[in-house]
Amino acid sequence: MKVAVYYSNKDIRIEEMPKPKIGSKEILVKVMASGICGSDVMEWYRIKKAPRVLGHEIAGEIVEVGADVSEYTAGQRVFVSHHVPCNDCRYCLAGYHTVCATLRTTSFDPGGFAEYVRIPEINVRNGVFLLPDDVSYEEGTFVEPLGCVVRGQRFAGIRAGDTVLIIGSGISGLMHIQLARLRGAAKIISTDISDHRLAAARRFGADVVINARENVAELVKKANDGRLADVVIVCTAVMSAFQQAFESVDCAGILLLFAPTAPDVRVPLPLYDIYFKSVKIVFSYAAVNEDIIEAIELLRSKRFNAEDMITHRYALGDTKKGFDLVAQAEDSIKVIIYPDK
Repeated sequence: MKVAVYYSNKDIRIEEMPKPKIGSKEILVKVMASGICGSDVMEWYRIKKAPRVLGHEIAGEIVEVGADVSEYTAGQRVFVSHHVPCNDCRYCLAGYHTVCATLRTTSFDPGGFAEYVRIPEINVRNGVFLLPDDVSYEEGTFVEPLGCVVRGQRFAGIRAGDTVLIIGSGISGLMHIQLARLRGAAKIISTDISDHRLAAARRFGADVVINARENVAELVKKANDGRLADVVIVCTAVMSAFQQAFESVDCAGILLLFAPTAPDVRVPLPLYDIYFKSVKIVFSYAAVNEDIIEAIELLRSKRFNAEDMITHRYALGDTKKGFDLVAQAEDSIKVIIYPDK
């Protein structure tokens, strides 16, 4: 089978690899669509494991099932989660599944930028979800990233009437805009340095957009009757974004740090201000079953508009073009690869 192998952001090669053979408790999925995630081009994170086949935002069709698999059959349309928790450790039982040690060690074989993927037993058990007939394969590539946004906003506790500031209007920021509106946010303010992305933010529901080169906190107050934001969501790892977030969150507000930094980055913490403002800082990584189930329902009901977020579609042979677009972070929003084409 053909696969797109990542060597670096600028070096994506189409190569041949044997089609995976499944065990008795595994399934084989034909990948029909695979989204390029911003983390796929996070080179400081990916390059240390290169070469490898990336891709975790997949939707496809089961083509083979192991002899001991009874809950799934060939022909079913599915989303498959690449990282799955054990559901039994103290972290899982406390609701913090994404810090489960098992979750960091699981994946499918090889990756979503391939014609077929083998789904190991634990992923079959904890990470396979049927796609409703009215969720397309394209929409299915949003299940994982939307699930991450669902989880983040659940931790942030957005309430009806809140003013929400979203720093960074890339794909994650735009999804947060849509979901915050569905959660009942009264006012949504979004920032970016790109005019194209600010226009997209307005298109997907932001009430106010701010160029991030401006004084964000002052402009938030101007747009919000003199108040800062109840919830601030940071969707970029640019250092200035963290400073803007600390300055822009209101007293008793919540700050969700949604985008990770490189491991050696240290963010100065204005502890005095945060302490006396009683700001709560929360973090969110990945998505688990309840988040994924909610994401699928949002897509099925069409309450979340995924289709209009897709800006570029490529066959597997053009995966490098997709990576170039996502890495440049200019005029693309969602880029999807079709391994069966």
